Amino acid sequence: MIYSILWADDEIDLLTPYIIFLENKGYQVSTVNSGADALELVIKQKFDVLFLDENMPGMSGLEVLIAIKQIRPNLPVIMITKSEEEELMEDAIGSKIADYLIKPLNPNQLLLSVKRIFDKKRLQEEKTNLSYQQEFRALSMQYQDKLNAEEWSEIYKKLSYWELEIDNTENKSMAEVLNSQKSEANAHFSKFVEKNYENWLQKPDSDTPILSHLMMRKYAFPLINDKSPLFFILVDNLRYDQWKILEVFIQDYFQVERENTYYSILPTTTAFARNSIFAGMMPSEIHKNFPDKWVHDLGDSDDDEGFNQHEEFYLQQQLKRLKIDAKSSYHKIIHQHQGKQLVDNFNKLLTNDLNVVVYNFVDMLSHARTDMAMIKELAPDESAYRSLTASWFQHSPLFDLLKKISAKKGRVIITTDHGMIRVQNPIKIVGDRNTNTNLRYKQGKNLNWDNNSKMMVSRKPDQLFLPKPNVSTTYVFAKEDCMFAYPNNYNHFVNHYKNTFQHGGISLEECIIPVVYLTGK
Repeated sequence: MIYSILWADDEIDLLTPYIIFLENKGYQVSTVNSGADALELVIKQKFDVLFLDENMPGMSGLEVLIAIKQIRPNLPVIMITKSEEEELMEDAIGSKIADYLIKPLNPNQLLLSVKRIFDKKRLQEEKTNLSYQQEFRALSMQYQDKLNAEEWSEIYKKLSYWELEIDNTENKSMAEVLNSQKSEANAHFSKFVEKNYENWLQKPDSDTPILSHLMMRKYAFPLINDKSPLFFILVDNLRYDQWKILEVFIQDYFQVERENTYYSILPTTTAFARNSIFAGMMPSEIHKNFPDKWVHDLGDSDDDEGFNQHEEFYLQQQLKRLKIDAKSSYHKIIHQHQGKQLVDNFNKLLTNDLNVVVYNFVDMLSHARTDMAMIKELAPDESAYRSLTASWFQHSPLFDLLKKISAKKGRVIITTDHGMIRVQNPIKIVGDRNTNTNLRYKQGKNLNWDNNSKMMVSRKPDQLFLPKPNVSTTYVFAKEDCMFAYPNNYNHFVNHYKNTFQHGGISLEECIIPVVYLTGK
């Protein structure tokens, strides 16, 4: 492809050597010696880039730039000037130029600037693909080693990094390879969790990861002090890769002091994991200590929020049990107006030592994606789902709240209770009428299934600190990207739920959770 360049400079004749240099590199260069002529030609013809001298008689370069952006807003403009004045540079950059060059020019400087515009995507894709190919073998070899929980967290972070890098390339040519590697990683990770999870609970040691019930004790409570309030913000169902997308917007306002991960307990659902976070206890311990608060019959576990009505109570009990004397507040944001109201009352939050804010939007979005055809169209895969999350965040009261916290140089922890995975492969399962409806885990007393290798089975829930409504209660957790499906109306069920985002089982995406400490800039 031959790219066309328009060069506007009142001393264009003196630039002939540079023009010949660019033409020898395969570019087509047209020239004018005034801003007015440049404007007239841009209206008549299509150019791929404009070289614009800032200091010309008549219309100045900045005046031409403003006029051209109104006509051709997507035309890349490279401003060229003799001046190094900061104010001039800021005006040009504020007018959305593609680059800024200072005379005397260097031919290679010109070529590099042009390549950044024309070949940036191609060069970045080539570099990304080459770099990932170099790391592909190293990652695959790591799966064969005996890894601990922290090492698995690092692998997941690397896979997420490459997923985002490849997602930013134009052709995404390595996406299929990466997806295959993630599937392989999840197969090994699921076996790792199945082998070690009970020991983490029964015989914790130095390799045991921080789990949900210890998360606040490890990452939040030590940061409470009487000098400035700590904001603990839990965005439900926020995966690590989604956090990295939100970080792009947040980093303008906050310094990332620490980025850690912890492991969600099983099942990786709101009803279990989040209650465990705020209570500082495992589910069976919550059930034992607060039987009037814990829901005995799990019922329809797709409606997770029905089981999280006592989070503030659990939080206060945990603070009391640990003898933490802190003035705290708790806010659950389900609707937009609740978020706006919290922002409006922001100054009241500054009088507290600890402010806990739970945002349920991402969780509701994941369920809505299952049920609404429009959301399915908007978010057919991980890339689109991340984009949808980013769009929500940019226009959310949560972002407004964070900006206010930043303005006060405040301190924030952002985390979640569990992640989610896009389910692909069904496992047939049969249960009685009291079996819960979650697609990634089942709890019941008469369960039968057809694929042991793709699930973790616990016939002794008390060993996993899970409630045991009946003597024969069994828990089963789907591994990798599997989902449970009933034989009745099997095909319709599978077609309806395949490629939807679900949680409750065992996967890198569901289990390994970001917990990030930020300070306002």
